[in-house]
This record gives sequence, structure tokens and C-alpha cells, in this order.
Amino acid sequence: MSELAIVSSSPHAHSGSSVQRIMLDVIIALVPAMAAATYAFGWDAIRLISACVLACVASEGVSRKWMGRDLGVEDLSAVITGILLAFNLPPSLPTWMAVVGSVFAIVICKQLFGGIGYNPFNPALAGRVMLLISFPVFMTTWSTWGIPAPLAVDAITTATPLGLVKTAIATTGELPFTFNGATALQLFVGNQNGCIGEVSAAALLLGGLYMLVRRCISWHIPVAYLGTVTLFSAILWLHHPQQNLNPGFHLLAGGLMLGAIFMATDMVTSPVTKRGMLVFGAGCGLLTMLVRKWGGYPEGVSFAILLMNAVTPLINRATRPRVFGAVKKKKA
Repeated sequence: MSELAIVSSSPHAHSGSSVQRIMLDVIIALVPAMAAATYAFGWDAIRLISACVLACVASEGVSRKWMGRDLGVEDLSAVITGILLAFNLPPSLPTWMAVVGSVFAIVICKQLFGGIGYNPFNPALAGRVMLLISFPVFMTTWSTWGIPAPLAVDAITTATPLGLVKTAIATTGELPFTFNGATALQLFVGNQNGCIGEVSAAALLLGGLYMLVRRCISWHIPVAYLGTVTLFSAILWLHHPQQNLNPGFHLLAGGLMLGAIFMATDMVTSPVTKRGMLVFGAGCGLLTMLVRKWGGYPEGVSFAILLMNAVTPLINRATRPRVFGAVKKKKA
């Protein structure tokens, strides 16, 4: 009688991981990018990150209390949302706008759907797009100090590298600069204008490597995303090099690394199957390049990921594995 077996439902084994531990690992992975943002933009980076994190945590606590739920802030997911939203903002954005975006991201895009695990769209990206639509001038006004355009096109610039290319092609039909090894190094280490979290590809890749080692993410979405962008941009470059920069520029400029590593891999809003992740990443890459090349905005990462978030349930359904031992259904 002392050795009775205990019968319980699965799972019977636990990895020891938890939502809080995973979120803490993501925060650690974001530290290099936060350091690069602080180095590039100084007080503005600290101001926006602090405002967004505090507003997200407060919004989550207040909204969940009002809905009669536990506070839930101890899982650190609201902290992640605040950091990622701040990473997607220009350094000169007023603090109150960052707070508005944070409240929208948590209350409207997360808690109204049921909280963590139920939101269909990435809250940070949804908050960014809301701010971009509501305050387009402020969201497209870049720092006039600190970071030059590629190859010092201007000593002081108010445009991102992608913006410079988009404007030059539309007005003169020619590229504004040559992308070479020096330009690539400049973009890789973090010497470019843009949102505070996207300036250093090196810092983002370092964080992504940490998350892969810690198994917070798998390689499928980032590789499919970056690979599709590389293939698409290579085709455009080989077809018309006078109006298209090579794949290296598209990989290093803008928010592609930030989106592919930290935003598209959100476990709640991305597919759960490996095949589905590859489809999801490829779709993000395709949509990103379509917006960059022919869209009204120089950057397409946010729109691409949100659009693919919308079809994630369909991807999960289409790539659902067959139950072990079940007979495969014959097509009519």
C-alpha cells in the first residue's frame, strides 16, 4: 500500500522552464540592443524604454484588476511588450505618445482578447502601427544628431537608410549611395538612423544567438524570413542593379533583424509546427519586400508580421501533423 502509483493526466515530465523564465531570457537577449540604443541615442532611448515598460506593466495590472483577474504582471510579458514597443519608436517621439501606444498594446491588443496566450496579434507591433497611423509625422521624424546616413551622405540626416533609398528612387530614379563593405560595417555595428532598437544588427544577432542556445526560439522563422528577403532582394538587384541595392543592405537596414529575431518568433502569434514556422517566415519575408519595393512606406516589417499573425490559425490547421496511428484521409 505504501507504493501505490499515482495516476494523473499528461504531461508527466516537465523541462523546468516557465513563462517567467522564458520572458527573463528574452529580456537578457534584448540587453545588447538596449546598450546599443543607449549608446546611439542617449537619454531618449532610456526615456522611451522606461516609459513604455512602466506604462505596459501598469496597464496590465489595472486592466486585469478591473476584469477581476489576478495581476499577472509577474510573468514579465508586459515588460517584454514595453521594451519591444520602445524599440520600434523613433528616438524623438514624445513620451505621452509612447504611453498611449503602450496602453493600446496591452489593453486593446492583449487583455481584451484574454491575456497572454490568447492575443492574435503581436501587441508591440500593433501598438507601433497604431501610433504610425495616428501620429505619422512624429513616427517618421528621426534624430538630427548622432548617427549619419550610410557613407556620410549627409553629416546630419533626418532619414533612415531605407527612407533615403525610397525617396531617391522616387525623385531621381537613382540610388543615393553605394552599398559596399564600409557601408555594411556601418549598418552592422549600429551606425545608422532609425527606431531605437534596430540600429545595431550585431547586437540583435547576439541576442538571437542567446535565445537559440536557451531554446526560447527555434531557427525556422528567422532563417525562413531572412532567407526569403535575401532571395527576393537578390532577384531585384540582379534584374535592375541601378535601382536596387544588394541583399546585404536589406538584411542590415531597418527593422528586419529586430522583426525576424524578436517579433516574428513570438510563441503566441506564430505557428506551432516546424513546417508552419517556415511558411510563416517566408510569408513575412515576401510581404516585407513587397512593401519596401512597391508600398507607400520604406519599411514593411511591422505590416508583414501582423498580416501573417492573422493567418497563423490557418497555417496551423494546414500543417497539423497526422495523429499517430490514424489512417490518412483519402481525397475525394
